Amino acid sequence: MNRLVYEADDAFAARLPAEMRPAMEEYFRRFTLPLDEQVRIVETLLSAHRDDPLIRCQVAPANLHWLSDRALEAAGEISARAAVPMHMHLVETPYQKAYAKRRTEGTALAYLHHMGLTGPRMTIGHGVWMTEDDIALCAATGTRICHNCSSNFRLKSGMAPINRFLAQGIPVALGLDEAGINDDRDMLQEMRLVLRAHREPGIDAPQPSPSSVLRMATEHGALTTPFGGRIGHLSPGASADLVMFDWRSVTYPYQNDAIPPVDVLVQRAKSTSVKSVMIDGEIVYRDGRFTRIDRDAVLAEIAARFARPLTAAESARRELARQVFPYVRSFYDGWLDGLGDEPYYRPSGRD
Repeated sequence: MNRLVYEADDAFAARLPAEMRPAMEEYFRRFTLPLDEQVRIVETLLSAHRDDPLIRCQVAPANLHWLSDRALEAAGEISARAAVPMHMHLVETPYQKAYAKRRTEGTALAYLHHMGLTGPRMTIGHGVWMTEDDIALCAATGTRICHNCSSNFRLKSGMAPINRFLAQGIPVALGLDEAGINDDRDMLQEMRLVLRAHREPGIDAPQPSPSSVLRMATEHGALTTPFGGRIGHLSPGASADLVMFDWRSVTYPYQNDAIPPVDVLVQRAKSTSVKSVMIDGEIVYRDGRFTRIDRDAVLAEIAARFARPLTAAESARRELARQVFPYVRSFYDGWLDGLGDEPYYRPSGRD
C-alpha cells in the first residue's frame, strides 16, 4: 500500500487531474499482487531451498508505510514458523519517521515491537531516524541494524548514529542497498566510508575502529542471514569463506609494520588487490577471473539489453512519472514541520 506517496493509492490517484487518473490507476493495478499470493511465493521459496547448503531465503517485509497490519503479522508468522530471520527497511528518511507518528502516534520501531516483530531474528535496514528510546529498545530486544552508509549519502536520507548504536552494544551489519557511490558494490570502499564518516570532532569523541568496521562487514552481516553463525568468521566448523589479498599490492611501496594488519586492510585494500575468493571451500575467483561464470559475457548481455530502445509501455511510464512528480512533491509540503529533531552528531558550528 502507499506505493507512490504515504497515503492510499486510490486516494492519491483521485486527487490528480482527471486526464492523469486512468494511467495512474492502471499503473497501480499492474503492480498489484494480493497478500495471499505473496505469502504463497515466500513459502514456496522457503520450501524449495530448505536443504540447499548455499541458498537460504528469509522474510523481507519492505517498510512500515508499504505494509498493512495483516501483512506485518503474516511476515512474523512465517518467520517464526520457518525459523528464518527478517530484514525490514525502517525510518530511512525523516518522512518515514513522520509517517510512523501519523499512523501509530509513536515510532516505527515501537510499533514493530507492539506487533511482536523485534528481536534477534529482525534486522532493521537503515535506522537513520530512530530516537534514543528506539536505540534502547533495539539493544534490549537484541534487534539488529544494517547500516547503508553510501546509500544514505546518495539518497540524502541522513546519517545513522552508528556510534550510538555501538555504544549500546547493538550488532550493526554493513550493507549497500543497491545504491553505492560508484554503482559497483565495492564493500572495501564502503568499509572505508563508514570508518571516516562517523569520526566525530574532538580528541576523545566516539569513532568506529577498523576492527569494528570489519566485524560489521563480516560477522555481524552474517548474523543477519539464515546462515547465522556458520559464516562471517574463520573458526573450526565454520564454512571456508575466504577473501585473499595480494599483500604486496595492498602495501606497496611502503607500509609501516607497526600498523595492525586489520587497520591496513580496512584503510588501504582495494578490490584490484583481491587475489582469490573461496565460498564454502570452493574457489570461485582466482587471478582476476571467475571460475563459474563468464563475466565478460554477462556484462555484454547487460550492455545489450540496456542499449535497446524503450518499449511503448516503458516510454508511457516515464512520461507518467514526469507528469506526476509535481503532485508527489506537493504532497509532502509541511510533512516535516514540527518534527523537532536534534542531531546526534555535531557536524559544524553556526556562530
